Amino acid sequence: MASESGEPLIDATIHHPTRLTVVAFLSACDEAEFATVRSSCQVSDSVLSKIASALEEAGYLAIRKGHVGKRPRTWLSLTPTGRQALARHIAALQDIAATARQAGARARADPA
Repeated sequence: MASESGEPLIDATIHHPTRLTVVAFLSACDEAEFATVRSSCQVSDSVLSKIASALEEAGYLAIRKGHVGKRPRTWLSLTPTGRQALARHIAALQDIAATARQAGARARADPA
């Protein structure tokens, strides 16, 4: 996907590799416990907390707090907006890769 100027619609909110990892992980499930996301994405509590806050502020992530027994727990899930943003971001990355491959093929076919 591209903007009117032809630039790919890279989503700055999820472009950072760590944020993208978290969003991609959450796209595969309805909801995941904070500790599971932290472990699977190999980030610290503080890093995941900052990422979750930024994604929640953007409307991409829902945070639900509760208890399991007496222990507090936090669950994270992508919102429909977050899922759409990820799909657009991936499409933009695929467009960039396809454009680069086409340019490379043209350059190989017509060496200057």
